[in-house]
Amino acid sequence: MGVPAFFRWLSRKYPSIIVNCVEEKAKECNGVKAPIDTSKPNPNEVEFDNLYLDMNGIIHPCTHPEDKPAPKNEDEMMVAIFEYIDRIFNIVRPRRLLYMAIDGVAPRAKMNQQRSRRFRASKEGMEAAEEKQKIRQEILAKGGILPPEEVKERFDSNCITPGTEFMDNLAKCLRYYIADRLNSDPGWKNLTVILSDASAPGEGEHKIMDYIRRQRAQPNHDPNTHHCLCGADADLIMLGLATHEPNFTIIREEFKPNKPKPCALCNQMGHEVKDCQGLPREKQGKHDQFADSLPVAEQEFIFIRLCVLREYLERELTMASLPFTFDFERSVDDWVFMCFFVGNDFLPHLPSLEIREGAIDRLVNIYKNVVHKTGGYLTESGFVNLQRVQMIMLAVGEVEDSIFKKRKDDDDNFKRRQKEKRKRMKRDQPAFIPGGQFSPQALGNRSSPQVISSPRQAAFEMRMHDRQNSTTSPSPNTSLTSDGSPSPGGGIKRKAEDSDSEPEPEDNIRLWETGWKQRYYKNKFDVDASDEKFRRKVVQSYVEGLCWVLRYYYQGCASWNWYYPFHYAPFASDFEGIADMPSDFEKGSKPFKPLEQLMGVFPAASGNFLPPTWRKLMTDPESSIIDFYPEDFAIDLNGKKYAWQGVALLPFVDERRLRAALEEVYPDLTPEESRRNSLGGDVLFVGKHHPLCDFIVEQYKTKSTEPVDIPPELCYGIQGKLTLNDHAVLPDQTVESPVPMLRDLTQNSAVSISFKDPQFDEDFVFKAVVLPGAKKPAPVLKPGDWEKNNNDGRPWRPQLGFNRDRKPVHLDQSAFRTLGHTMPRERGMPGMYANAVPLGTYGSPYARPLLGGQQQIPKLLSNLRPQESWRGPTPLFPQTPQRTAGAAPLLAWNRMLQSPNQYQPNQYQGLGGPMSYPQRPEDRMDRGRQV
Repeated sequence: MGVPAFFRWLSRKYPSIIVNCVEEKAKECNGVKAPIDTSKPNPNEVEFDNLYLDMNGIIHPCTHPEDKPAPKNEDEMMVAIFEYIDRIFNIVRPRRLLYMAIDGVAPRAKMNQQRSRRFRASKEGMEAAEEKQKIRQEILAKGGILPPEEVKERFDSNCITPGTEFMDNLAKCLRYYIADRLNSDPGWKNLTVILSDASAPGEGEHKIMDYIRRQRAQPNHDPNTHHCLCGADADLIMLGLATHEPNFTIIREEFKPNKPKPCALCNQMGHEVKDCQGLPREKQGKHDQFADSLPVAEQEFIFIRLCVLREYLERELTMASLPFTFDFERSVDDWVFMCFFVGNDFLPHLPSLEIREGAIDRLVNIYKNVVHKTGGYLTESGFVNLQRVQMIMLAVGEVEDSIFKKRKDDDDNFKRRQKEKRKRMKRDQPAFIPGGQFSPQALGNRSSPQVISSPRQAAFEMRMHDRQNSTTSPSPNTSLTSDGSPSPGGGIKRKAEDSDSEPEPEDNIRLWETGWKQRYYKNKFDVDASDEKFRRKVVQSYVEGLCWVLRYYYQGCASWNWYYPFHYAPFASDFEGIADMPSDFEKGSKPFKPLEQLMGVFPAASGNFLPPTWRKLMTDPESSIIDFYPEDFAIDLNGKKYAWQGVALLPFVDERRLRAALEEVYPDLTPEESRRNSLGGDVLFVGKHHPLCDFIVEQYKTKSTEPVDIPPELCYGIQGKLTLNDHAVLPDQTVESPVPMLRDLTQNSAVSISFKDPQFDEDFVFKAVVLPGAKKPAPVLKPGDWEKNNNDGRPWRPQLGFNRDRKPVHLDQSAFRTLGHTMPRERGMPGMYANAVPLGTYGSPYARPLLGGQQQIPKLLSNLRPQESWRGPTPLFPQTPQRTAGAAPLLAWNRMLQSPNQYQPNQYQGLGGPMSYPQRPEDRMDRGRQV
C-alpha cells in the first residue's frame, strides 16, 4: 500500500505484534548441506495450516537484490527464487495448503500507479547512467584511477509484468519446482499446492484474499484455520484484518535501514557516486582483498501477529455509553477504512493527513468523539455509509488550518536544528586530515598496522601541503609528492557543507498562509477555488474511490475499469454534501488482456518486451497514441523533499483510444504471443501420498471435460471446481526442467489439474464477521504491554516467540567461572563479555539458587552493568535443548547483548539446527489457539 511509513508507525505503536522467526539452519558436512526435514514440528512453537506467498515480493529481491551481487542470468534468478521459497517454507512449515500468487493483470485503478512507477524507474535509470558516465569522464580527465567499466546488460525490472516472456518462463519454472518438491521433500508430502500465475487476472495479494473469502463461505471450512501470509506490503495487514480470521499471521523480511553500498564507479565503500574522487584504494592490512567486499548476511524474517494487533485495537477502540451496541468487528472495519485516508495504491492521501504526523491517531480520536452522533458504524462488510463519513471528514476539516501551521513550525524547527548541527560539526572538525600511511583508522580495526616507510619525507610533504593550503591554495583536494605532482594517497581536505547552499524545493501553495485553498486548486488543478462544480467533481471521484477501495478489500473488484482521474486529492473540508453522492459501479466489467496492460503501463524504453508492431505505436511520431508515452515528464514534489516522494505528472491513458489503436496491430501477433496475451487460471498440485491424488488421476483416465467438484473430505475442506489441464504434470511422466542447471524429473509421482474457486452471484455479499465455531486465541498482552515504559522503569522488551511463557536464557555459575578464566580482563577490552553481569550474583529473577555452602562468585568481569539492563551473554559451547512441558527452551545467545536503550527486533534468533520440540498434546483442531 502507498504508505511507506505505515509499518514503522504500527510496529512502534503496537510493538508486541512483532515476533522474530526461529529458523532451523541446514547442517553442512564436507561442503554438502543436508536438507532440512520440514515435516518435523515448527521450531517457532506454532503450527500453521496455510501459507500464502505474494510472489512479487519474492521475485523482485531475487532478480535485482540491493544487498548482494545480482544474478548473472535468468537461470540464476529462478534458482534464487526457489531458494527463497524454501527458506520461507522451512520457517512456516504449512500442513495443509501452499498458495503461490503472482500479480496478474491489475484493475485500471492500480494500473495508473504501475504506470507511474515504471515510467519513473525508466527515467531514473537513464538519468543515473548518464550521471555516472559524466562523473567517470571528469575523474579520468583529472587523472583519477577507476576500475574498467563492466560491459553487461542491465536487467530491466519492468519485465516483471504480466504478458512478458520472463513471467511466462517463471510460471514454467514454478510448475517444475512444485513437482520437484512434491516428489522429494517430506514436508510437502500431504500438502495441497495452488499456483496462480501471471495469466490469472488480479493482484497477487487480492487473489489470495479472494480465495480465503470464498473458502470461508463454504460449509466445510475450518474456522480455526491458522493462516500465514508472506509479503512486505503494508496493505497485507489491512487485508488480514479484513478477513476477520482469528488466527492470521504475516511473515516478512526484517527491514534494516542504511545498509552500506559500494560506489558504482570505484567499488569502494564510504561514499556515493557523486562524491567519488577516483582515489586508489589504500591497503587495509594483510587480507586487503576483502576490505571493501559487501558483508554477506542472510536477510532475517519477522512474524506480525494480527491476533495481537486485534487485542491492541480492542483496547483502543472500545467505547462506553454508545447509543447502539458496540461491535468490535465493525470497529475494526472502520479502523481499516480510516487508514485509507493516509494513502493507498489507488488514491492520493488527503493533504492534511500524514502518517508521520499521527494522522491515524487523529482520525481515531475524532472517530471516537463523533461516533456518538453518527448513530452507527462507518462501514458494513465493505459498504460505506457516506452520511457518517461526512461527519468525520468535516471534523477533520475544522482543524486543517492548524495542522498546516503546525507542519510548517515543525519543519522550520527541524531545519534550524540541522543548521546548528552542521555549524557545530564544521567548528569541531579538523582543518586537515592526513592521508596515506598516516590516515586515521576506524576504532576496532583489528588488521595488523602498516609498516611506516620514510616518515620524515611524508611529514615534510604534509607540512608543505598545509602551508600551501594556508597561503596560496584555498582548498586543494590532494597532497603533493616530492616532485610537486598530485598524490592520490595524500591528505584530503574535508568539504564543509554550507547549510545555506542546499536548494529548497519551491512551494507555491504555502498551506500555512491564508488563502491556501485558492492557491492549491489553482496550482494543482488549474481552476479557481470558487469553481464549486469542479471541486464537487473532484470530491465525488474521491468518494467513489473510497467506496471502490473498501469494496475491493472486502468483496473483490467492484469494477475493473474505474480509476481516480486526478493526480491530487481534495481537502477534508470539501467533503460536504457527500451523503447523496452515488457509489455504485458498472457490472460485468472485464480486465485488460496482458499485452494491453503492457501498452498501458510501459514507457517506450521498455518496448522491447512487446511485439514489434505494438512497440512502434510507442515511438512512431505518426502514432495515434504517441502522447501516452512522453520521453520526459515533470515530477511535482508536492511539498516533499525527495523526487521519489513526488507526483509523476503523466497523462492518463484513454482506454477507447488505446483499444482502437491496438485493433490495427492485433493481426500481427504470433501464436506464441497470442497465447501470452490470453487470460488463464489457477493450477492445483498434489503428491502421490495426498488423499486427492487418486481422484485427480481418475479424472484424467476418464478424460471428462466437465468440471467436477473437489470432495472436501479429501482436501482439508477446500472446495472448488477441477478441470483437466492441457499441460498437466502427470504421474510416471518426465517433467522437463526449464533451467539447464537443474535435472529433469524422470520419476515423477505428482499430478496437476486446473482449479477454480467456488463461484457466487455477482450481488452476493461476503459477511465480514468471525465465523461460528471460531475459538478466540489466548490473550497474549499483559498489563505491562499496553505502555512501552510501564515495565518497572526498565526499557521495554518484546515477547520472545509465540510462547508467552518462554523465559530468557541464562548461564550457570560454572559458565561464568569459565568466562572469568578465559576472557582477557586486564585491558578492559570492549568485547561481548566486558560488561556482563553474573546472573546469580545480583538478584536476577531467573537466577538459580546456590547450593549449600556455595559462596557468591566475586566480580569476575570488569565494568559491571546495572542488572536491569541485562541481556544475557553467549555460552562457549552449544548445548542440546531439552524440553519438557512448561520448561523454557534454549535460544541462541549470540544476539542477546544489545543496547538497553532501544528495541532491536533481530536480537532474538533461534538456534541453527533441529530444535527437537515435542509434538503438541492438543489435537489438530485446537492448534489455532496456540499463539
